[in-house]
Amino acid sequence: MLSRINAMGVLFAIAALMALALAAGLALYAIVENPNSNSYALLAEAFLNGRLDTTTCFDGDCARFEDKIFVMFPPVPAIIALPFVALFGINFSGFVFLAAVAFAVSVWLWWQIFEGLKLDRDVAIWLLLGLAFATPLYFVTIRGDGIWFFAQSIGFMFTSLAIHQMVRGGCLILAGACIGAAFLCRQMAVFYLPFLFALSLDRFEPLISFSRQHIIRVLKLGLPAGVAVLIYLTYNYLRFGDPMQTGYPYMIGADIAEGGSMINYRLAEHGLWSSAYVLFNALYMFVQGFHMDFGGNSMVDPVALDPSGTALLAASPFVLFAFFAPMRRPVLIGIATILVIAVPTLFYHSNGYSQYNVQRYALDWLPIVFYMLALALADKDIRGLALLVTFGIGLNLVTMAFLALGLTA
Repeated sequence: MLSRINAMGVLFAIAALMALALAAGLALYAIVENPNSNSYALLAEAFLNGRLDTTTCFDGDCARFEDKIFVMFPPVPAIIALPFVALFGINFSGFVFLAAVAFAVSVWLWWQIFEGLKLDRDVAIWLLLGLAFATPLYFVTIRGDGIWFFAQSIGFMFTSLAIHQMVRGGCLILAGACIGAAFLCRQMAVFYLPFLFALSLDRFEPLISFSRQHIIRVLKLGLPAGVAVLIYLTYNYLRFGDPMQTGYPYMIGADIAEGGSMINYRLAEHGLWSSAYVLFNALYMFVQGFHMDFGGNSMVDPVALDPSGTALLAASPFVLFAFFAPMRRPVLIGIATILVIAVPTLFYHSNGYSQYNVQRYALDWLPIVFYMLALALADKDIRGLALLVTFGIGLNLVTMAFLALGLTA
C-alpha cells in the first residue's frame, strides 16, 4: 500500500509540475500576444459601427462579396470581445486572456459536473488535469489570438455550461440558450439538443412522449436554440443574400496562386467537402502519432512538427476509458451525437490545420466523451487513468517546448 501511495504521489507531483509549466506558458503567451491577429476584433468594430462587413482581414478566412469583406465565422465570439474592442480598438491584444478566462470557467464547470455525477474526488481531479492540459482545450486556449481557436474556446465553454445545467438540475431555457450561443460559435453544437434532452429526463421517463410535460420541456430547450439558428440564417442573408450561405465560396485565401498552402490546393482541386479527404482526416483523428520532421544530411536536426497534428487517441489516450461507460440512454444518444458531429468532418477540407499535438475538431464532441468518462471510471481505475493523463500532459509540454523554439511548418 505504501509503495502504491508513493508511486501515485510521485505521478501526481510530475503531472502537477508539468501542468504548472503549461499554465505559465499560457500566461506568458497572453502577455506577449500581438495585436491585429484575430479578425473577431474587426467584426466587433463593425458591430460597434452598425455594420456587418469589415475594413480588412487579419487572416485568410474572410470572404470578399460585392466588394465588401466579411468575417465568415459566426458572431458570438465577436460579441464577447465587443466591450474590449470598444475600449482598445481593433488593436486589442487580449484574446488569449479572454480564451484563458473561458478555459478556467470550463474547468470549473466540469468540476461541478463531476460532483453532480457523484464521481470519486481523486478520479475527478485526474480527469480535470487531463481535460485542461492533455486535450485540444489547452491548444485552442493558448492560440486564442487566432479566430478559429478563439471560437472553439468560447463554444466549448457554452456547451459545458449547457451540460452543467442538465446534470446539476438547472434551467432548461438557459441550457437551450447556451447551446444557441455555442451554435453561434461552432455550428455543429446544435446537434447537442437530443443529448441534453436525454440528460433532462428521469431514468424511468420515456424518451418520446406527447405528454404536456414533455412538450414543455422540448420547447424550453429547443426554442432558445431555434432563435439562435434564426439569428444565424438572418445574419447570412444580410451578408450574402442567402440564409444558407456562410461565405466559403468567396474566401479570400482560397486561390492557390496566392501562396499554394495545402488548404488552398485542396479547395482548388477537391472543393470544401470531398470523399478525397476521408482517409487523411480519419487517420489523423484516430491513428497518427506525434511526428517531428528531421533534416540535414544525417537527419538529426529537428526541423518542424507536423502541422496536421496528433491523433486524439495518441495524444489523449485516457479517453479510451469511455469505452467502459454503461450503455444508459444518455450515453447511447451521446454516441449518436458524436457520430453526427464527427463523421461529416472527415469529408471536410481541413482537419484543423494547423495544429501539432491535437485534433481540435474533436473538441466539438469531447464534452460527451468526458460525460461518458465520468460514468465509466471508478477508484479502481485511477492508476491507469493517472498514468495516461500524465503521459498526455507530458507530450503536450514537449510539443509546446518545440513550438517555443520555432519548430513549426
